[in-house]
Amino acid sequence: MLGWAITFLVVALIAGIFGFAGIVGAAAGFAKVLFFVFLMLFIVSLVMGRRAPAV
Repeated sequence: MLGWAITFLVVALIAGIFGFAGIVGAAAGFAKVLFFVFLMLFIVSLVMGRRAPAV
């Protein structure tokens, strides 16, 4: 998931260098959404991993 976010971020940066405004906005938006989804899943996995084991 984080790999996809980084990929879309790189696409947005490259498109920004070449002046493709529409592609920049779309790729940056995808990268932002994927990053926040990754962050939420990471936090959930941290919380779930710290629970006491069920007996």
